[in-house]
Amino acid sequence: METGAKNNLRYRESFSLGELSCLLDAEVKGDPDLLVTGIGALESATSGQLSFLVDSRYRHLLSGCRASALIVSSEFRELECNLLITKNPYLALAKAAQLFLPDSAEAAGIHPTAFIGEGVLFGEGVSAGPFAHVGNYSQIGAGTKIGAGAYLDKGVRIGERCLIHPRVCILEGCIIGNRVIIHAGAVIGADGYGYAQDEQGRHVKIPQTGIVQIDDDVEIGANATVDRATFGRTWIKRGAKIDNLVMIAHNVVVGEDCLLVAQVGISGSTRLGNQVVLGGQVGVVGHVQIGDGVKVGAKAGIHNSIKPNQIIVGSPGVPRDEWLRTYGNIQRLPRLREALKRLDERVHRIEEVLKKDDGHNSD
Repeated sequence: METGAKNNLRYRESFSLGELSCLLDAEVKGDPDLLVTGIGALESATSGQLSFLVDSRYRHLLSGCRASALIVSSEFRELECNLLITKNPYLALAKAAQLFLPDSAEAAGIHPTAFIGEGVLFGEGVSAGPFAHVGNYSQIGAGTKIGAGAYLDKGVRIGERCLIHPRVCILEGCIIGNRVIIHAGAVIGADGYGYAQDEQGRHVKIPQTGIVQIDDDVEIGANATVDRATFGRTWIKRGAKIDNLVMIAHNVVVGEDCLLVAQVGISGSTRLGNQVVLGGQVGVVGHVQIGDGVKVGAKAGIHNSIKPNQIIVGSPGVPRDEWLRTYGNIQRLPRLREALKRLDERVHRIEEVLKKDDGHNSD
């Protein structure tokens, strides 16, 4: 998925290794004047490009690597090639990739087939692609790009330098911050799933009159859905990164810098603290609170509130150490079953002997 703003790193066609060391907060080992013209994977990078080695499991790929320099941690300092050595090679990789990613050459402007409603306010340099729809009285900030076929309902507010991909749907009154990326097919502001049951068991719809608010530097993946609040707001806070096919229900609050991996589902009115990580296909019931820094393993089911900084796995979700003990016991069950079977056979033989002894004594 694409990153947000480039953190003031500017694209150029080439950088010297010395320049990169300053920009990436890295130490140079080798030729600081070496020019680097791009970045690639270990197995595909070519001469003149930068690559990276962040895990010893991929060390075997070095023999065929043609890159002119590598981003590494101090663990690989002994390598005999040009190196950028850094405490956080993943972060350096992210920054380097931004440096070599050119800005879109597409000129700002409104395509002739785009629909622009009444009272719409555009900032400088806004783009709207073919058949995009911008509803009445919407506000679009400077430098924002709206892809082909995207639908913005009336009264939508979008900040500066956002990227709204094709076929995104942002419904009435929703608020989007600055530098937000929303990928194709995502739906922001559909009705929350709210019904009341009458005496005959029929489901009566509860009108969903709130909005969705998405703060700065959020990224939302393809075909994700964020439902509008029943009242008030469903709130995605600054820096949260939401993967493809994630479902966020009405009145949920997602804290700053959270990571929600593919197919996560969060039920209504649940609150996530800051820097929470939910692995793929995690399900969370409604009306619970998950504390700051909690990490939940893939496919876990969360049925209760969780205190901060815990690691949770399993369904129902439990602390990791407890789950490991339980799983260890499950792994021992076949051996315990065999031991119990042997014990049962011994008891049976003893009982037979005792019966025979009782018969002799009665004689």
